[in-house]
Amino acid sequence: MIQCVRRSMWCFLPFLIWGCREAGVDRSTSYLEIRGETMGTYYQVRYADPSMREFKKAIDSLLLQINLEVSTYIPTSTISMFNQSGKDFLLSYNPNGGQVPYPNQHLKANLLRARDIYLETHGYFDPTVMPLVNYWGFGYTEKKKVEAVDSVRIDSLVQLVGFDQVIWKEDANLLSKDKMGVQLDLSACAKGYGVDAVAALLATRGITNYMVEIGGEVVVKGLNAKGKPWSIAVSLPKEGAGLQDIQAILALKDMAVATSGNYRNFYEVAGEKFAHIISPFTGFTEKSNLLSVSVLANDCITADAYATAFMVMGLEKALAFAKEKTTIEAYFIYSNPDGSMAVAYTDGIPPLLTEL
Repeated sequence: MIQCVRRSMWCFLPFLIWGCREAGVDRSTSYLEIRGETMGTYYQVRYADPSMREFKKAIDSLLLQINLEVSTYIPTSTISMFNQSGKDFLLSYNPNGGQVPYPNQHLKANLLRARDIYLETHGYFDPTVMPLVNYWGFGYTEKKKVEAVDSVRIDSLVQLVGFDQVIWKEDANLLSKDKMGVQLDLSACAKGYGVDAVAALLATRGITNYMVEIGGEVVVKGLNAKGKPWSIAVSLPKEGAGLQDIQAILALKDMAVATSGNYRNFYEVAGEKFAHIISPFTGFTEKSNLLSVSVLANDCITADAYATAFMVMGLEKALAFAKEKTTIEAYFIYSNPDGSMAVAYTDGIPPLLTEL
């Protein structure tokens, strides 16, 4: 799964007209639009504000600070320093430099929610798959295809996987690891957390109608500029499909949604495909008929993490899990033996579907 990471940034898109304007603020309508870059992808925010206040600076500052705590692509981020550390790491580490103790509240919030979902999914969501992600060439290290699979090496890396090997000693403010080489990667929930954080920022400013997206992970609140629920499109999970190839559209209000898929982020060696969905149990890239899953939840960090876990579980197990979990809904797209595509979903999805 790459468990904790790198899902296609185009799996799930707001079905809105976003022009080709440069990043910034558009005041041409009653709804303001902000665009920018973060977490190796893009973000976009649309919101209604009678005072026409512009929050880009505040949003950029917030997202920058989150990255400084949870990005594995920043060598001096808090999570990178933990990954490079010995067994004990002081969580007051300041990613901005200097000696002033730092709360690292964004990292801690991600750790707490990741722990919950790790336990709820019985390890299918596991933020310690980083060594395997790097081995298969999908992580922050050199992007290199695995030409010859080394099962012995994979078995050794699996020994470093397991979120129960990471212990937060809250009284001492220490984050500890059982073995040297254990690493964290929160990418499969950090984008969702970033979406939630921006949404919370807007809420504190009194904004009640908005949409926030980071690389395809979305939170919507209230109504859009037409006074209707926000239309969110599920992309067609097919190799070579364009950004405007849509599988379904959901009409959403006061909800978060995230999608994971295995049809864009992969490579081929000798005719065999290796996708970025990696099992924390076997260490190998996961092969199943599940093409993508979109998860709806009350917050985006939850939707983000479950979407990754479900891709690892596979269709049958994930669908059964989602149907039992009353706080989420899920929309699955899978392939039949003849190559055709089909869908499955939880009971709460049909009322949200709208015409293409």
